[in-house]
Amino acid sequence: MQEVQEGELIFIAKSLLRGGVLFSLLFITFLSIESASAQSITFLRIGTGSTAGTYYPIGTLIASVISNPPGSRPCEAGGSCGVPGLIATAQTTHGSVANIHGVANGSFDTALAQSDMVAAAYNGQGIFRKNDPVTSLRVIANLYPEDIHLVVRREANINSVGDLKGKRVSIDVPGSGTRENAKQILKAYGLSIKDIDAVTADPDKAVTLMLQDSLDAFFFVAGYPVTAVSELADAEKIELLPIEGEVAKKFLADHPYYSASEIPADTYLDLRTVPTLAVTTQWIVSADMSEELVYEMTRALWHPENRHLLDRGHAKGKLILPETALKGVGIPVHPGAERYYREVGVLTD
Repeated sequence: MQEVQEGELIFIAKSLLRGGVLFSLLFITFLSIESASAQSITFLRIGTGSTAGTYYPIGTLIASVISNPPGSRPCEAGGSCGVPGLIATAQTTHGSVANIHGVANGSFDTALAQSDMVAAAYNGQGIFRKNDPVTSLRVIANLYPEDIHLVVRREANINSVGDLKGKRVSIDVPGSGTRENAKQILKAYGLSIKDIDAVTADPDKAVTLMLQDSLDAFFFVAGYPVTAVSELADAEKIELLPIEGEVAKKFLADHPYYSASEIPADTYLDLRTVPTLAVTTQWIVSADMSEELVYEMTRALWHPENRHLLDRGHAKGKLILPETALKGVGIPVHPGAERYYREVGVLTD
């Protein structure tokens, strides 16, 4: 937080006046920004993901919705309806696991993360089982579903998950939720990392390798449509592999944070409807963040005047709705967000 007091500005401006006409102009400038500069400024970092996925554009969208820099036009006059004095920015990361650690250790003020990874961290399970539970995590809102994209190169002769055996398959990078999801799905189909030629590549690199015919398949968990898959579909390089049938049904029974889903036809050029699995994206924060600030951020997210930003900013923005804000949330909601949800009747018990 950065604060500039009114008295300090006037003192500086008067000192500049002694220098002549040029400084007189500076004095006028100082007076015009006096009110805005005297207001406290809060900078907020939002951990997101790769620019080729959904987290980064959604994080950028949320940043624009909740920001309200000093000097902005008032909300009622058609200006910003964010948190007064807040300037939020989205930062690229390796994804969910890295974001959870970042919020826990203070590298990020807030972040986006998969619901299954959030629950695993809070309870000390899965990839987090060797560490202490991250009980400081809190949720601001459930946002939208993320679908598992199992992308296969058309010439790789892959028609089922079992066909991935011996193939060059990217499971994303350490720190991503996709990497953990990929391991779980492979295991469900009787495969392990040792059964594939595992490649560590983020979505951007996976696209490059696919275009060079140096990769046969990659997992990517993201809200469709995603840039990485669109680029490859436009180049007529790929198909999406279905995840369905009895194995998928058993997987869903064993993993309650997943749900059955599908990627509709023509989401990507000339690709048919594909059954798959999905998790959800949650907006997380540390329990230590100010209750008042989180309350104001939550209120800004759901402010009626910000609805058009969500609807037009990204295809998944239309699915970010107050009525599903607490759907599938398996860890505590931050007290600031909880206060808002009780005020508007989303939370009643």
